[in-house]
Amino acid sequence: MAVPKEVVSLVERFDYNREAYRSGGYKETRLRLEFIDPFFKALGWDVHNERGYAEPYKDVVHEDSIKVGGGTEAPDYCFQVGGTRKFFVEAKKPSVDIKREIHPAYQLRRYAWSAKLPLSILTDFEEFAVYDCRVRPVTNDKASTARITYLTYADYAEHWEEIASVFSREAILKGSFDKYVESKKRKRGTAEVDSAFLGEIEEWRKDLAKNIALRNPKLSRRELNFAVQRTIDRIIFLRICEDRGVEDYGRLRMLLNGTEVYHRLFKQFREADERYNSGLFHFHKERGRPEAPDELTPDLTIDDKVLKGILKGLYYPDSPYEFSVLPADILGQVYEQFLGKVIRLMPSHRAVIEDKPEVKKAGGVYYTPTYIVDYIVENTVAKLLKDKTPKQASKLRILDPACGSGSFLIGAYQYLLDWHRDWYIKDGTEKHAKGRSPKLYQGRHGDWRLTTDERKRILLKNIYGVDIDLQAVEVTKLSLLLKVLEGVSKDVLERQKRLFHERALPDLASNIKCGNSLIGTDFYEGKQLPLLDDEEEQYRINAFDWEVEYPEIFKRKNPGFDAVIGNPPWGARMLMTEKTYLSRMHPDVADFESSQYFIVHCMQLLQSSGIGGMIVPNTFALNVYARRCREKVLSLACISGIVDLSQVDVFTGPNVRSMILILTRRQSDECHIFGTSSDKPTFEPFRRITQTRLLHSDTWKPLFSKETLLSEFIDHIIRRCPILSEYCQVRQGYIPYRTSTLTRRFGSARAERLVKGRLWHSAKRESSEYQPELQGRDVGRYVLDWSGIWVRYGEWVSTYLPLSTFSGPRILIREITHPLPYALLASYTERIFVHNPSVLAVLPLSESIHMKFLLGILNSRLMSEIFMHVAPKAKKGLFPKIIITDAKRLPVPRVNPSMQRGRALHDKMVQLVEKMLKLHKRLEAAKTAHKKTIIQRQMDGTDRQIDQLVYQLYGLSDEEIRIVEGESSR
Repeated sequence: MAVPKEVVSLVERFDYNREAYRSGGYKETRLRLEFIDPFFKALGWDVHNERGYAEPYKDVVHEDSIKVGGGTEAPDYCFQVGGTRKFFVEAKKPSVDIKREIHPAYQLRRYAWSAKLPLSILTDFEEFAVYDCRVRPVTNDKASTARITYLTYADYAEHWEEIASVFSREAILKGSFDKYVESKKRKRGTAEVDSAFLGEIEEWRKDLAKNIALRNPKLSRRELNFAVQRTIDRIIFLRICEDRGVEDYGRLRMLLNGTEVYHRLFKQFREADERYNSGLFHFHKERGRPEAPDELTPDLTIDDKVLKGILKGLYYPDSPYEFSVLPADILGQVYEQFLGKVIRLMPSHRAVIEDKPEVKKAGGVYYTPTYIVDYIVENTVAKLLKDKTPKQASKLRILDPACGSGSFLIGAYQYLLDWHRDWYIKDGTEKHAKGRSPKLYQGRHGDWRLTTDERKRILLKNIYGVDIDLQAVEVTKLSLLLKVLEGVSKDVLERQKRLFHERALPDLASNIKCGNSLIGTDFYEGKQLPLLDDEEEQYRINAFDWEVEYPEIFKRKNPGFDAVIGNPPWGARMLMTEKTYLSRMHPDVADFESSQYFIVHCMQLLQSSGIGGMIVPNTFALNVYARRCREKVLSLACISGIVDLSQVDVFTGPNVRSMILILTRRQSDECHIFGTSSDKPTFEPFRRITQTRLLHSDTWKPLFSKETLLSEFIDHIIRRCPILSEYCQVRQGYIPYRTSTLTRRFGSARAERLVKGRLWHSAKRESSEYQPELQGRDVGRYVLDWSGIWVRYGEWVSTYLPLSTFSGPRILIREITHPLPYALLASYTERIFVHNPSVLAVLPLSESIHMKFLLGILNSRLMSEIFMHVAPKAKKGLFPKIIITDAKRLPVPRVNPSMQRGRALHDKMVQLVEKMLKLHKRLEAAKTAHKKTIIQRQMDGTDRQIDQLVYQLYGLSDEEIRIVEGESSR
């Protein structure tokens, strides 16, 4: 790619006047205007928003200057696509030595690391440095630390293609930027901001818990948890406000000087109550506020040393965080993990931190990715807002009934904020920026923003949430309150308070509540008195009456919420009393699966034209036992959209695959099925089906994207092909010794001797009673890796099979299958091996078809797909398996070796399989990594040839082959 003439001209001009530019008199503002702006314009960026995009969708955001530690400023440029940040550019005047000076590099890396951006640029045009910002910045890092590219202006022409292939707008849109980021991924030294910040606040919790428990011995476990959580929340809130310019920078740091830190800190908390009116700072009774004030934390005793350690770590140079650019979803992810643990009190009143039981059972906490939240919001909230005015939108009520740290509510609130701002701008800024209650005001760079009063109004009118965990409720409130203050300056807040006598934030106690969404107060009807007096039981149940808690929603003409969104708990622990109650309230839900209870209950919470959207386990669609639950849901609502996420790793950790359900209470005959890829959902409609089809299907498995396309021609294959049992005998292995069986046959004394005599050995026994035994783990694709076990085999085993079953040419199939693309694991042997039912044996009935021909068929990609579609146990349970009846029914291509074409195809398959068997032996014998790599490549090539031959044998079309290999355009 040739360097643009504009860049050549810039280089020549800089070179000619270099000494003047390098003097201290040449300011950064002029450099940006004369060099950096045109440089990035040449890379295709609309630097000055000449296209007139709305504020969130500008190519380049010129950040407001915000004073932070050491007198630094916010990054000069933020480059983004579709409102998503991609990289920062920090500009310096040419007199700064970018190559060697420590501070500019640390400043840039601190911003980009806090914003979770992988790459960012530091430049004065004379020098151009690219940094890997996934590496945690440390104050004494050299300027070269994490720097992956360094160029001077004289290098631009020669390296223009390299620069443009990563940082041009076109490169971002084509994915080249992301590919470059992945190629530069570091295995060591990376500590992303979410995990690092989580580690910090977990340390704060540990230190505060131990100290507060020690100094305040009368606190209960619940009071201790409340005190620690609320103290951390308040400190984080005020610190973020400082970096956003809402609070004076350094107020918390001033507390490091002197004693009685908590007393002085609490004074700031009380002042915050006067400014913000948030439940986060609520210490005295006020008329109209439903929530009781906090009377616990004002009287706490906390040692200065603990608080000073926390506060010191929040500021430059000790802190690598820049809270002004910390994304809201990152804070949510951190808190989601943070809430997975709880403080326990030992009998000595010593505090310890433990995993919550439900989190420990689930194997961790799993945060819903932003792209899932955005998709659900766009298909629920966005649809409800279509063709509405702000006055009409104010009547919409949006609920997350299991809100956790608030990710879905933040996503919905952000969408509402953007929608209102764009509507007011389109309707006329002059109209909405004046009057007693203006909706808009202009920022420092001329962009239009919603006033704080309007942001508060939208939050209070539209957003509702419930969670059983009080700490989660408080975190949701915190996140939403910080969203209210986003982009708001201290001057604006003070002017608002002066003119309208209003505090900056709303009290969310009437919107975000703590309770059990599934269990009402009728749970206690008929219960015995001891249960009513059991405080722990009441906390655990946390019964919640929707009509009492939200009377304005359930007493309106069309009662219920307009949208219900979220990620309901999967597999939540339940007490027997809860199960009894829920089975009575929702008899259609099987297996006490919490997510299914939520799906049904959420539909009951929707008003008659409402829309629901949630991510749930795909067992709701695939499990035959969930049919009654699906029928119940379809009696309450119509399913307008399903996104199959079975091929996407939405949550790292759990084995359960997920799906998105979009439901509506309006009548709708059509449901759109959305396809998926191995990376992220395509969100492209794949097919349409009727509600009747959904209602009358035992399982929705055949309806999903690839599953549907495959099933169409797999059914055709099954109908026209013979089955394996027509060519072969399929046998299970012997069932091992059972003492009860042996006792009945031989008496207890001999039975005991026989069981004790069943010894497994690594060396062959001389006795003919002992035979080599294969176990399931010994069988792989084209390979047997016998573990050297010998077993005493005879008529005393529970199901004795003659040794002819375990000898001669045969195929062995491992019972436990693997994931696609090669689910079946089969190998060939002629040696005597006995085996138990963890291995199936396929023995020839005639010599017309070679066993190696069948081995290639069984190990093919297509056969694995066929098996996964026709075998009931193929995807069931923790260890999916192939059972003997499924193996017998596998369709085999009709080949006649007596015919010339049939013989050619048959012999070609046998040759390829023999080659594969030899390659596996060579791979096992190879000693060097290089040789293993070469052999593995040959094996991969042979696998592809076998797969192509199998497609030919079954008569697949090119499109059908693409479907099997996951490449169909659909």
